[in-house]
Amino acid sequence: MAQPTEVVVFTAGEDDYHTYRIPSLFVTPGGGVLAICEGRKHSRSDTGAIDLVLKRSEDGGRTFGPLQAIAYDPPHTMGNPCPVADRDTSAIWMPLTRNLGHDAESAIIDGTSEGTREVWICHSLDDGYTWSWPVQITQSTKKPNWTWYATGPGVGVQLSDGRLVIPCDFVEARSKLHGSHVIYSDDHGESWLLGGVVGSEVNECQVVERRDGSLLMNMRNHTGTEGPHSRAIATSHDGGMTWSGIEMDPALPEPVCQASLVRYATGDDAGTGPLLFSNPAGPRRERMTVRVSFDEGATWERSALLWEGPAAYSCLATLPDGRVGCLYERGVKNPYETIALAAFDLEWVTEGQDCR
Repeated sequence: MAQPTEVVVFTAGEDDYHTYRIPSLFVTPGGGVLAICEGRKHSRSDTGAIDLVLKRSEDGGRTFGPLQAIAYDPPHTMGNPCPVADRDTSAIWMPLTRNLGHDAESAIIDGTSEGTREVWICHSLDDGYTWSWPVQITQSTKKPNWTWYATGPGVGVQLSDGRLVIPCDFVEARSKLHGSHVIYSDDHGESWLLGGVVGSEVNECQVVERRDGSLLMNMRNHTGTEGPHSRAIATSHDGGMTWSGIEMDPALPEPVCQASLVRYATGDDAGTGPLLFSNPAGPRRERMTVRVSFDEGATWERSALLWEGPAAYSCLATLPDGRVGCLYERGVKNPYETIALAAFDLEWVTEGQDCR
């Protein structure tokens, strides 16, 4: 069985960026592979001059072209990529967030910042080669009493009925309640509206549509102070307008970190393949692990260790040749030294460790 191959896509300090963080892996309708992330100009901090950047691969993720900044407003912060493609128009929509570079997350949450967190979106009509200038959609997608806000990070999903759904999270003013939610478009990205909210003490999330048409949301979990953390999950049976209560999935341990959840999708099996999940599995940000579920997330039958050392955020996708791609933060001394793309056959995961 072939082992994963890896290529380093972003390296801290290269191309005039101190650090690269928050990866999103996206395969365009035309078969291009986009490695998207935040380019942090002067430090590793979540605050400051941060641009949304990407590199493109024309050979299925084996090599990548030069870095391209697609959303920037120096010295301010633009990031949290969460792209989705519309199969009817082939347009790619890229929701993102913006805030003043000198406003720290803690100040935004406390309500002491000069500005607040805003929701923006740009799009590409040429398979991701060029991008529109971002426009703000905060008014229709953020409640007035929310302070912090994040899109994704990761990827959005188009449902079987055509709805575009973007997983997001927020913090409520005064109560400082952390929650997850979705925004959606029913008109091919022309307008975006706020969908259902999931709370509390969860935030960064991803969503998949299950075979029965329901949605499964998988969330970063901030609840509890003792014992190991598990991922939080919720379901929706109305396209994301309302959500069930939160449950914990003990099969998915986490160190309180972002994770990726997607469906393996090739050809005619685009809506019926198994679910794939990746995160640093354990109490610390290390041991990037990929898991597979053949029963729509009810159980996670198999897992495979991708990187034993420091690792953090990740994003999965089905590559054009049918392999699985995992774009993830990893390093030797800390997780934020590089962002690498690992590519492997689905069988590498399905023949891995039995998790039952």
